Amino acid sequence: MIDRTQPVHPQIATILRQRIADGTYPAGSRIPGVVALSAEFDVAVSTVHRAMAALREEGLVITWSGRGSFVAE
Repeated sequence: MIDRTQPVHPQIATILRQRIADGTYPAGSRIPGVVALSAEFDVAVSTVHRAMAALREEGLVITWSGRGSFVAE
């Protein structure tokens, strides 16, 4: 799933993009938290933060402090 010989956060961002595109995470739905995603991918929380930041910059995800991250409408 994750190729450890390449930078990991872009790979996680790509996986999350695919999940948004295929409806695993539909528009308006909450994305699992960074702790859950870091456990799923067996990476540091900071790595997931970097992947989520890329998705926010692309406008795919909206994050509210204390509420979580949601797929943009």
